Amino acid sequence: QVQLVESGGGLVQPGGSLRLSCAASGFTFSVYATSWYRQAPGKERELVAAISSNGVITNYADSVKGRFTISRDNAKNTVYLQMNSLKPEDTAVYFCKANRYAAPTRFDYWGQGTQVTVSS
Repeated sequence: QVQLVESGGGLVQPGGSLRLSCAASGFTFSVYATSWYRQAPGKERELVAAISSNGVITNYADSVKGRFTISRDNAKNTVYLQMNSLKPEDTAVYFCKANRYAAPTRFDYWGQGTQVTVSS
């Protein structure tokens, strides 16, 4: 059974930090690229950060560059998102995704999301 389970969300003051985790099971995590998305109320889901299967290549949305860091531990089947200098506009539900393309099939797995609220 494929599962992605996010944790680490919560309420934090502006300028604070949170570390999100996403634990994977039921598939070969180490061959999947993974990413973090977020969705704020009334807005579309947007890509926050992505990391290649081996952890070498990372990409970030302009809005989080220099503040957020994505990483992964394939031995623990877990991807992380370290979020520093948080702003109220970072408030959203954060989702992790694992994806792999093995022609002709694309595999996409999503977690259920974790709420991050940045407020004083």
